[in-house]
Amino acid sequence: MIRLTGVELRRLTARRLTVIGVLAVLGITAFLLFAIWQDARPLSADEQRVAQTQYEQVHKDWVEHGDENKQMCEADWRNMPDPKPALEEMCAFREPTIDDFGKPRTVFAEVMPELLLGSSYLLVFAAFLIGASFFGAEFSTGSIGNWLTFEPRRLRVYGSKVLAAAIGLAPVGVVVLAISLLGTYLIVDQLGDTATTTGKVWGDLTAIGGRAVLLTALGAALGSVAGSLLRHTAAAIGVVMAYLVLIEGVFASFLNKAQPWLVKTNFDAFVRHDTTYYLNQCSSSPDGGYMCNSIEKTLTFEHGAWYLGILAVVVIAIGAAVFQRRDIT
Repeated sequence: MIRLTGVELRRLTARRLTVIGVLAVLGITAFLLFAIWQDARPLSADEQRVAQTQYEQVHKDWVEHGDENKQMCEADWRNMPDPKPALEEMCAFREPTIDDFGKPRTVFAEVMPELLLGSSYLLVFAAFLIGASFFGAEFSTGSIGNWLTFEPRRLRVYGSKVLAAAIGLAPVGVVVLAISLLGTYLIVDQLGDTATTTGKVWGDLTAIGGRAVLLTALGAALGSVAGSLLRHTAAAIGVVMAYLVLIEGVFASFLNKAQPWLVKTNFDAFVRHDTTYYLNQCSSSPDGGYMCNSIEKTLTFEHGAWYLGILAVVVIAIGAAVFQRRDIT
């Protein structure tokens, strides 16, 4: 099994699509770093003058009419039917500051978790694509039949290909996430704020990156299984895109209570170590109307880990059973 996996790893790294896919991921990562640099750049002198002018106008209006506006807001609040928001939230007319205008400074500890999550989407998709092509091409070209004449034990062949895809793509995830993490830190350190980057922040970011690498390997393995089941790279990608568009995109907005069982929600919960989602709770109001409130819910890391783990085991087991019994020709 070890020897077979080594052979498959060499084949994986020698494939043109693998090289193109990795280069594409690196190119997109470079573009994301450029976008971070653009966003972190301070305002120009002209933009700063415009922001200062806006601040002075708004502050003058607050000095002249702030008390009057607050009294009007409180009167409107008293006339509102229940349920209504807290008075302090609805009528909080704080004094404006210059920081409210212009461009806020980019804070590394705030932007990096979301950037790592976005990079994990990219990595898993690329790994799935490469994994599906790696195994699916064997059926398209017919080489899988030739390979089984040399190694007739199908489960060993199946396991070596799935394992090679996972092992081969994991280092790509490490490199890409390291470039994103260190590149963003260097950019924000020069143009933004890294003062809040404590040891705990680094530990949390490293943990997010580690979980993203694990999912990259899992995405490559599941991609190879999909390529084996569907026997074609395009078919595997088509099935995944159909799921993402129809289930995660279209039907998710109607199946509001099904969010804890969607792949994306559990993916986020695993990578971010808990995530939140919103449910709409609607009821009739006393005046005969119909009101809906958005309720925040938490999906735990443990739920996401069990969900993804069981899903991966089931899919890989189905792929093994089909590969063991199906006619290859």
